[in-house]
Amino acid sequence: MAVNKVLIVGGGVTGSVAAIGLAQRGVDVCLIEQRDVWMGAGHGITVHGNALRAFAEIGVADRIIATGVPFDRIRVHQAGGPLLADVPTPQTGGPFLPATLGTLRSDLQNVLVEEIGNLGIDVRLGCTVKELHDAGDRVTAALSDGTTAEYDLVVGADGIHSDTRRMLGFDERPAPSGMGIWRFVTERLEHMDSSAVFYGGPWYKAGYAPISDTQCYAYVLIDPVIKDADRRDNTVLTGLLDGYHGDFDHLRKSIDESTFSNYQPIEWLLIDRPWSRGRVILVGDAAHACPPLIAQGAAMCAEDAVILADFATREGDLDQLLGEFWRRRIHRVRTVVENSLQMVDWELHPDQPGSDAAGLMARSLALMTEPA
Repeated sequence: MAVNKVLIVGGGVTGSVAAIGLAQRGVDVCLIEQRDVWMGAGHGITVHGNALRAFAEIGVADRIIATGVPFDRIRVHQAGGPLLADVPTPQTGGPFLPATLGTLRSDLQNVLVEEIGNLGIDVRLGCTVKELHDAGDRVTAALSDGTTAEYDLVVGADGIHSDTRRMLGFDERPAPSGMGIWRFVTERLEHMDSSAVFYGGPWYKAGYAPISDTQCYAYVLIDPVIKDADRRDNTVLTGLLDGYHGDFDHLRKSIDESTFSNYQPIEWLLIDRPWSRGRVILVGDAAHACPPLIAQGAAMCAEDAVILADFATREGDLDQLLGEFWRRRIHRVRTVVENSLQMVDWELHPDQPGSDAAGLMARSLALMTEPA
């Protein structure tokens, strides 16, 4: 194999899937995560079939599916509530996996953490990289826990605000999309059993997806103008939802001070050149991050991770293998980022001639049915 010992920086979806995929191939893996408590964010996530296909590659798809609610359509509503269209979603992971899954990020992460434990992977929480030295045939990493060790490969999977990216000297930085998103988790009604999106209200759009028999996660896309002091104030959130009705009348009334909610401005990133420098490589959101309008962020991260595990454990020159990995991935992730940004632009400027959000979404998901 090209590598036998790997350090993974970051314990989110990308880093966790990479750790599992490499360990299953016999690699000695050390995974470090800067947080002391290791779990995903508490809000929901829409997982398309191609992400589930990547999870199936490491044997955890069934457990992840069991955490949430599979569905195969998106219902499009006017902001006032009337149904405009009921649109099937393609099975981007193939005929034997759900088209889409709604679940909690924390539940998905818990499945990955469990599998990492089953494999006996060395995990260090509250730990970061202090220094990297690439000697050509190995990388020496000095960690914040005071240890220093040599690795065949270091994988920077530390997210859109990656310190690894900065340490490698990449000058690409996250850029604002012009939108923010406020997500929340609450009780749903029985008929709210698939994804739904509401257009024509006071903001760009609002929507929801089921995550259990009784709960859903919901969101509203807004201008990125929420003050820091208001980001935990659910009365501000309910005010933002005043112009949405139908199912949102129930959702709005269900919000109280105990409702979990999360606001953040939406950023994006694309490194459109090779992601590796010597024996250190960036993957997932550290190399490419897209606005959530096509719901492909987690899928791109999981695909990166399983494919990197494959390439890194082949026989051959590691530098060449990392280059082949990048060439395999760049067209697909570039398309997702660019199409997501086009969707944002059409949301921000809806009167543009030629805007076709539904068509672009359909074409993007059709591309995802092809092998990653």
